[in-house]
Amino acid sequence: MKISDRKMLLSPLWLQTAIITFLLGFAVLGYLALRVSTDHPPIPRQVLTADGSILFTGEDIISGQQIFQKYGLMQYGTIYGHGAYLGPDFTAQYLHYQSTGMLSFYRGQELSDAEARERIRRELKANLYDPNTGTLKYTKGQDQAFGTMVDFYRDWLITTGNNTGLRRPSITNEGEIRKLTAFFSWAAWTSAATRPDAPYSYTNNWPADSLAGNEPTAQALLWSVLSLAALLGGTGVVLFLFGRYKWLGWHGDEEQLPERRFILPDQVRLTPAQRATAWYFLVVAGLFLCQGLLGGVNAHYHVEPEGFFGLKLDQWLPYNLSRMWHVQLALFFVASSFLAMGIFLAPMIARHEPRHQDKLALVLFGALVVVVVGSLAGEAASIKDYIGLAGPWFWIGSQGWEYLDLGRLWQMLLTLGMFLWLVILVRGLKDTLQEEHPGNMPWLFLYSALSIPLFYAVGMAFGKSSNFAVIDFWRFWVVHLWVEDFLELFTTIMVAYIFVLLGVVRARVANIIIYMDIILYSIGGVIGTMHHLYFSGAPAIHMALGAFFSAMEVIPLVLLTYEAWRFMQLGVAGGEKSMFATPSSQFPHKWAVMFLIAVGFWNFLGAGVFGFLINLPIVSYYEIGTQWTANHGHGALMGVYGMLAMRSSFWSMNIGLAWMLFINLFPVGVLQLNDALTYSYWHARAPEFFQQPLVRVFEWLRFPGDAIFIVGGIFPVVYLAVRMFINRNRPGGHGWQEEGEFTRFAGGENLKA
Repeated sequence: MKISDRKMLLSPLWLQTAIITFLLGFAVLGYLALRVSTDHPPIPRQVLTADGSILFTGEDIISGQQIFQKYGLMQYGTIYGHGAYLGPDFTAQYLHYQSTGMLSFYRGQELSDAEARERIRRELKANLYDPNTGTLKYTKGQDQAFGTMVDFYRDWLITTGNNTGLRRPSITNEGEIRKLTAFFSWAAWTSAATRPDAPYSYTNNWPADSLAGNEPTAQALLWSVLSLAALLGGTGVVLFLFGRYKWLGWHGDEEQLPERRFILPDQVRLTPAQRATAWYFLVVAGLFLCQGLLGGVNAHYHVEPEGFFGLKLDQWLPYNLSRMWHVQLALFFVASSFLAMGIFLAPMIARHEPRHQDKLALVLFGALVVVVVGSLAGEAASIKDYIGLAGPWFWIGSQGWEYLDLGRLWQMLLTLGMFLWLVILVRGLKDTLQEEHPGNMPWLFLYSALSIPLFYAVGMAFGKSSNFAVIDFWRFWVVHLWVEDFLELFTTIMVAYIFVLLGVVRARVANIIIYMDIILYSIGGVIGTMHHLYFSGAPAIHMALGAFFSAMEVIPLVLLTYEAWRFMQLGVAGGEKSMFATPSSQFPHKWAVMFLIAVGFWNFLGAGVFGFLINLPIVSYYEIGTQWTANHGHGALMGVYGMLAMRSSFWSMNIGLAWMLFINLFPVGVLQLNDALTYSYWHARAPEFFQQPLVRVFEWLRFPGDAIFIVGGIFPVVYLAVRMFINRNRPGGHGWQEEGEFTRFAGGENLKA
């Protein structure tokens, strides 16, 4: 089926609008990058005691940050609310224990309780940093509290007799403990001390702590209200346009499609490179299985912190390592599947394949295996201190930032591998691209493919010793822009292209869908990235723009429900039936489309409903880093990228995921939010929260859902991948070069327009 055209299939206004919204979005991000690089919390050259002696230095703070990275503490607890959810938030923990220590100290100086509390708030809010000398002066209470906290963390991390419950990262060097405490002390200072010329702290008064004087800012409430208005107003405008212009969306193809008969997938002849992708899918299935099993281990640590049904699993697979691998394997199996799909789809688009594409695909596969194995081994070596602090832990061990845990060398190699993948695609599409207008689908496919290595590479924009606020800014370009925006865009384009090739939609409709996706996500998703940075030390403008534009991210997800019924009828021959009622004999690609329907559902629920729920600044102020964050993450990431399987696993995956969210993560998140509102954020994030009887009931109730997901959902995926690998060299009856290679139409019609 030929779908190429030298002219742009749609009006050039679509391409122009997409470019303008894209450039405007990134122009704003460029400005915000400049602001965070100049207005981040300063790291003082020296921190002085009240009598002028040196308590610790800026080098100690940076060294403490690197100790935090190397030992994987961000995969044990959180810093500024970001990281793992089972351990404490170290910012909130230090701030609260510092405040209570200061309260005891000033009470001992014969101050009344009210006087002591007022002095603590006054001292913590005062910004005694001198930018001219680069010195920060602590009060007597802060000085005393620092010494107490050094002892606390020494006992917490070193003394094995007190290391009960969830196994803590092991740091035995007392000098490292002191530097780590200096990093936590600096983080707590940034959370309480007011910004110059502002009535709130560097973290917008986060975390909530009444003793430290931290309460939500007026801007947090204001931009929560305005983001609601943006969502309602934007949704109204888009729904009006969809009602006014009937040709928008999947339902825009009102003309009856010609009668067609689908060729069975196993009767289609594969190219050498397509056969080579069987290796990728075999590894993807293995990574998916390991990732799911590690997720089960992490969940079990919530109810049995000491091990796994009596087995001392934590001695060789501690929580911070199992969670680090769990997160990294999620990214690896998603990235690997996208690389495979791009290689598989390219010859279908070009209708031919250059020689030796399969060899390049296998070279890329080998490089991918080296990166996966090397990075996972390096992370274990870093956490277990086989690579010391003076060694190359940053390069071949663990960078220690959530989602970017792999060593910088492995990150660079993975980026180079993605660019090699891009070369493979360009090589395969070269002739087709020369025949096509730059605004048509082959070029859109290439643009989205280019964004994958490009925006992953942004994760290397910071260095080993960069300020945390700067690191977090660039880290979330990967977490949000790469994972949530550009991988989703590539998914949309792949799905649209496959539907055109199958003959279930016309190319014009597919182009409109793609451009709508680009424009809507450029308006909301690009600037909306800043909703991750409300409390990480970025200026307040990041919270304002992040809240307002992240609300607009929900609009295309709302459209998923508006378009859902029409999407469910794609491939159905007439009538009012949906894909649920269509037999596989009539539409052999039924279960592939069923999983895409599930992707739409979880995208709306996980990313849209649960995502918007925690994106309001006033909610995020109390919620960040709780089980509601995990609820959103699992619903969005696993619901969108994990729904890749077969009929027998469809119901198990969806039931297991729904069980996890509605029986465990969401209700525990409600209890945790209530705890934060009733007591304080540090209290809700303490590991002891998960040992409460009611919370433990909900944690145990998760077990059946995890079992259903892994056994009934992932195991069939592994079986399918093995079967594909074994049969990768099977002969096919129809070549992809032929007109109508996947679908035969009555009268020989194609869906070019």
